[in-house]
Amino acid sequence: MLLAKPLIVANRSDRQPQTAATLRRVSLFKSASIVSLLTLVSRITGFARETLIASVFGASALTDAFNVAFRIPNLFRRLFAEGAFSQAFVPVLAATRAEKGDAATHVLIDKVATLLAWAVLLASVLGVLGAPWLVWVMASGLRQSPQGLQTAINLTGFMFPYIAFMSMVALSAGILNTWRRFAVPAATPVLLNICMIGSAWLGAPWFEAQGIAPIYSLAAGVMLGGVLQLAVQIPALLALGLLPRISVSPSQIKAAWQDEGTRKILAMMGPALLGVGVAQLSLVINTQIASHLTPGSVSWISYADRLMEFPIALLGVALGVVLMPQLAAAKAAADSERYSAMLDWGLRLVLVLALPCAVALLVFSTPLVSVLYHYGAFSSHDVQQTSLALAGYGVGLLGLVAIKVLAPGFYANQDTRTPVRIAVAVLVFTQLMNWLLVPYLAHAALTLSIALGALVNALGLLIGLQRQGQFKPLPGWPRLVLQVLLASGLMAAGLYWAASHWDWVGLHSQVWLRIGLMAGVLCVAGVVYLVTLRVIGVDLRALLRR
Repeated sequence: MLLAKPLIVANRSDRQPQTAATLRRVSLFKSASIVSLLTLVSRITGFARETLIASVFGASALTDAFNVAFRIPNLFRRLFAEGAFSQAFVPVLAATRAEKGDAATHVLIDKVATLLAWAVLLASVLGVLGAPWLVWVMASGLRQSPQGLQTAINLTGFMFPYIAFMSMVALSAGILNTWRRFAVPAATPVLLNICMIGSAWLGAPWFEAQGIAPIYSLAAGVMLGGVLQLAVQIPALLALGLLPRISVSPSQIKAAWQDEGTRKILAMMGPALLGVGVAQLSLVINTQIASHLTPGSVSWISYADRLMEFPIALLGVALGVVLMPQLAAAKAAADSERYSAMLDWGLRLVLVLALPCAVALLVFSTPLVSVLYHYGAFSSHDVQQTSLALAGYGVGLLGLVAIKVLAPGFYANQDTRTPVRIAVAVLVFTQLMNWLLVPYLAHAALTLSIALGALVNALGLLIGLQRQGQFKPLPGWPRLVLQVLLASGLMAAGLYWAASHWDWVGLHSQVWLRIGLMAGVLCVAGVVYLVTLRVIGVDLRALLRR
């Protein structure tokens, strides 16, 4: 009896770490689910936006002009705001909070916000003035249509300040995600979609009535969306007492520049900027090539891109957003086991959830494009060309999603150099694929080269993490891979039959029948996949909460 109490205490102490670990995993899954759900809402409204734009404007030299003009500020946003800046800012912010506390972290936020605000203001002015040069660098092939070229220049000058709003949104999102407030940043993109839907639906007729090309209404929607996306961050930051204070004093700006924390972020941004820049350079080259192909090529790729980004955002971005601050905190706490386990968990989810999505893009591309875009000005030829581009993306979707999980494994460790070296090699590989394939596959070769490059990139990141000892796969991977391949194969067979059994383009006039058919086919395919996984021994619920 004397030994009973110590034994009970020992058992409880043994169970406590397991309980804490379980709670952390449930919290991660819950956070990822929240981000995924809100991202789903964003992507659904995004599809509504793209469907309306395709119906109203179709695929032409003018839509190419808008897509190029919109891509330019988005390129800089991904390069600086959501790219190099976020990759450097979030790990330093999480580490500062873990090591020095909230007060020191708030001081860092104020200094970073000051430097960022003045930097993006200057960038916006330069972007507006340099619009003609930017359009020439991005898509000189628009000269095939003089009206399209001038429209792209005008739209670029009007929309370039969008980068300033989105840079500050990226700062706010980094803060909120570090404090585990994922909802507002994840829901923010919905506002851009709503504004662009309103601009295409209501603004386009009004612009036309004023004698202005209706395509300009989309630019107005983009700018309004940027303002609203920044505005909704303010109440969330105020509730945490973390609203940044931006200084206009030269002495305080100088002090912010010389601060140890901002210097560390800037030092990390250098290699990260090169890494993200390599990826964006590939996008610039591909857009430049597409602008010299048949008019409409840029738009076909853009429409396919929206569909491809759906699973990437729903799975990869959600996991990356949730994992980044948690990985940084685990690294700051020197908890290498937790660090590796979180990566393993994320990669298993990528395999189980992204592979069936890739199969759908490959074998069910024509029905997807037909149902989502084949209305109004969007012709059957546009359906065919967009479907080819979408199938190209499907080849590498698994890699595109996996990168969103693997890259934070380096950034959380404040290692931005390794991803850069891999990205440079991938850029060379991608352009080699373009050189070989574009003469035969035209615009579809551009999406296929990106897909193949993503697979190479993900493999390189995975090998790099393993060689550094940052990631040690847990047991069970070979069995899981075989199980997922089998379930995906059965699903692919069903989708292929459905894609060839019905004339999806020919059902153009029967809108609701076509929508119902697609929804039914996808639901059945999903059930077949999940049931097959369960029958052959994959407990998805246990995997999600592992």
